[in-house]
Amino acid sequence: MPQPSPHRVAVLALPGLLPFELGIPHRIFGRALAPDGRPLYEVVTCAPAAGPVRTDADFSLHVEHGPEALATADTVVVPASYELGPVHEEGRLPPELATVLAHIRPGTRLVSICTGGYVLAAAGFLDGRPATTHWASAEHFQRLFPKVRVDANVLFVDDGDILTSAGVAAGIDLCLHIVRRDHGAAVANDVARRTVVPPHRDGGQAQYIARPLPEAGTHGTTAARAWALAHLHEPIRLRDLAGREAMSVRTFTRRFREEAGISPGQWLTRQRIERARHLLESTDLPVERVARDAGFGTAQSLRTHLMSAIGVPPSSYRRTFRATGAETGRSA
Repeated sequence: MPQPSPHRVAVLALPGLLPFELGIPHRIFGRALAPDGRPLYEVVTCAPAAGPVRTDADFSLHVEHGPEALATADTVVVPASYELGPVHEEGRLPPELATVLAHIRPGTRLVSICTGGYVLAAAGFLDGRPATTHWASAEHFQRLFPKVRVDANVLFVDDGDILTSAGVAAGIDLCLHIVRRDHGAAVANDVARRTVVPPHRDGGQAQYIARPLPEAGTHGTTAARAWALAHLHEPIRLRDLAGREAMSVRTFTRRFREEAGISPGQWLTRQRIERARHLLESTDLPVERVARDAGFGTAQSLRTHLMSAIGVPPSSYRRTFRATGAETGRSA
């Protein structure tokens, strides 16, 4: 039986690009392997014209593929670039860039990293849809593209066939999420281990926005979060978390939001959802047991939270990833 062809990812290198962001898709998708060692993705870099492309560093890159590579892609990734005047200043695609994007086939998955979202928005792909970008550009982005529903607090937004990430390294989070969505947590976690990054970062980019420094002698909420992760299967009250750090509930809640970008309750729910997803993908435990082990208590509570988070019930989620595992040769 012939093996399925790797999913083809085309990364669009535009003038003034950030080399770090250009390398993210190659590093993450390029390390995603089936159990038999087959690459699950094929990543190619293309440019408006084959040849040298300026970066925002003191060197240029030679790109072998022109825009025709976009027509062969299953996923197109647009990293940030800083020499796209009309795009960043007026929200308008110059004719030559519009011609490049016209190579993309209908139905192709579109991904932006950082301010690469400006290109997708200027092309009209984000009209009426949720999206994110670097927190420092979010207000300008919203003014320039009022039809886009901008969320400046998250690390990435998954809107099905269009996904956008926050600033710079959030592109790693987004690419890992795509691998997880395509092939399950086991493959994504393996890529994260090989890349020496966490498979899932807590909170959103709100935690990176500059704020006044805390008073001397204050401490954070790291120990409380570590304790919570080890006790997700138990009832966890806010005062329990605050007590781990010897803080009042009010002080703990404020400090937690500053560090994680979300409230303690939102963070706990996210961690429990991730625990449940892992158990549904990697074990045969009954849904009721998954719900208890993840801290939701009942199967109905798990169903409600999973439906709210990803739009499918536990049984459907498990079937989807078992089917994906069979197609890629991954053991469930």
